[in-house]
Amino acid sequence: MTDKPLLAVTIGDPSGIGPEVVAKSLQNRSMYTLMQPVLVGSVLSVQKALNDIGSRDTTIGVNSPTDAKAEPGLIEVISPGDWEGIKFPTGKHDAGSGSASHLWVEEAAKMCMSGQVAGMVTAPVNKESWHMGGSKDTGHMEVFKRLSESNYVATMLVSGPLRCMHLSTHKSLIEACKYVTTENIMTALQLTHEKFNTWGFENPRIAVAALNPHASDNGLIGDEEAREISPAITLARKKGLNVTGPHPADTIFNQAANGRYDVVLVMYHDQGHIAIKVYGAEESVTVNLGLPFLRTSVDHGTAFDIAGKGIADETSMIEALKLGASLASRKGLST
Repeated sequence: MTDKPLLAVTIGDPSGIGPEVVAKSLQNRSMYTLMQPVLVGSVLSVQKALNDIGSRDTTIGVNSPTDAKAEPGLIEVISPGDWEGIKFPTGKHDAGSGSASHLWVEEAAKMCMSGQVAGMVTAPVNKESWHMGGSKDTGHMEVFKRLSESNYVATMLVSGPLRCMHLSTHKSLIEACKYVTTENIMTALQLTHEKFNTWGFENPRIAVAALNPHASDNGLIGDEEAREISPAITLARKKGLNVTGPHPADTIFNQAANGRYDVVLVMYHDQGHIAIKVYGAEESVTVNLGLPFLRTSVDHGTAFDIAGKGIADETSMIEALKLGASLASRKGLST
């Protein structure tokens, strides 16, 4: 028996750097002291990645997560569907790579929902390849929301002490601005407060970023702060949440990174992503909130231009694995 959580690790798009960063991460033997990893993908793709990085690790197929021994040097792979043995192209969009990686994500999510694993950690996929492969999902979050029938699923990015909870992600800028409503902000604040409570923050300090420059300068540059954001903050405070704002977005992230706040609620995709990636792109990790299971992920793409060259940086994957293991072990956000 072991108290190390069993985690499903998807290898991402096999034409990109996903298999490589997963393989490189597992060369760090300390990962096995934190978790029991079982990969979801294809044995051939993982073996190719091991060859690319010059590893002598052995890759084998297993039928279910419970078959995994999780021993250093032995990488175990569950291979759903009929993709085993397929040689995917390297470094370009491909319908087969898109279809396979989409299936692997779905199957890992189902393992989570059935209780076979304690959570999942995902390598990068490519939305265009997913589309080429016939998927209507625009990303991981859409898959998880559909399969779990969750009403509200949100994305939080983490890089060291800086944490950005996103009000919305995959929306055009104009649609994202329309999504900034008192109701939506309140939903995000409640979810953030609840999750941080479970992660050991008794009274999480939540800062709310403004939408407009200078938090609108008292209505001179837009009115969303007065009309939608401030009312949500007022309501949240009445419910006992430790919330402040709206804070100008050009100052709040530095303050949060310096420890003044536990998390920043950002109003749209790039507002949070840019802050995180400027602060610490290599260490940044994605965590989904609102799902009935745990999911962490790298915070980078498939990098087709360097795929197969053995030079991809595995830091984000290592951090995603560490955070997934910590949350699954109920040790909180600390890695």
